[in-house]
Amino acid sequence: MTDRPKPPLDLLIAAPRGFCAGVDRAIRIVELALEKHGAPVYVRHEIVHNKFVVDSLKAKGAVFVEELDEVPPDAHVVFSAHGVPKSVPADAQNRGLDYLDATCPLVSKVHRQAERLVEMGRHIIFIGHAGHPEVIGTFGQVPEGAMSLVETLADVDGLSPADPDNLAFLTQTTLSVDDTAAVVAALQRRFPTIEGPRGEDICYATSNRQAAVKAIAATCDAVLVIGAPNSSNSLRLVEVAERAGKRALLIQRAADLDWAFLDGVRTLGLTAGASAPELLVRELVDRLSERFIVTEREEETTRETIAFKLPRGLETAA
Repeated sequence: MTDRPKPPLDLLIAAPRGFCAGVDRAIRIVELALEKHGAPVYVRHEIVHNKFVVDSLKAKGAVFVEELDEVPPDAHVVFSAHGVPKSVPADAQNRGLDYLDATCPLVSKVHRQAERLVEMGRHIIFIGHAGHPEVIGTFGQVPEGAMSLVETLADVDGLSPADPDNLAFLTQTTLSVDDTAAVVAALQRRFPTIEGPRGEDICYATSNRQAAVKAIAATCDAVLVIGAPNSSNSLRLVEVAERAGKRALLIQRAADLDWAFLDGVRTLGLTAGASAPELLVRELVDRLSERFIVTEREEETTRETIAFKLPRGLETAA
């Protein structure tokens, strides 16, 4: 009895995909802090939303905590890439903790915009997902009541601001480009004088990865997205593929792949969220090769060259 021949599978891999500059920087901050201070280095919340990354850093001596009260006195602590409310570094300072802020510089830019708008007396309408760490961190930059959250067009309809002619809007950096454009348009229709941000708040990496998925989805039967279920930007990539009329599935690792998903698939699209390392992409390609004769092709829609500086004090350790 001979083994059945493997069927062919065309694999169309989106580019750009995977780590963005903010994620790269955040992970490097934890690694360099460990090199400089030795283990343990405490990290408030997941440094980025990816279990593989978090587990890898744990193995190197990082200890992940939910709140600062879990961090012992005189310890070294890192704040996650999603940003934190102002009260968190203030609390760390009061407790004498040595802290490093790994907030993505593009999130920090939104924080500064929020502060500036509140100083100007504007009430901010913030477009984002309730409960996401980035949203919590941004709301924590301004006094309570200075900002209102909207997620949907229905939320926009339900707004009743005290001064409709004195509004501004900002957005979470990891949203759906198309959904956000629709919400912004609805805000501008309802409140024609609303002030927008000086530049796009949705970050370059989120926009680029969504555009790359749109590009490959046109010629794919189905799309796999590598990312965590709590990763906003990864979930948006699944939505983009589905809106292009393609079946899409979010998986964390190659081992999570349900082979039934590939029934009838001749051309498979593959991408990874901004918190997922390239190692996980290669791991999945290897797993696919166990059952298929895989022909890989990368489709690059843009090339990313952005890099962010490390915090002072770590630059010399790099």
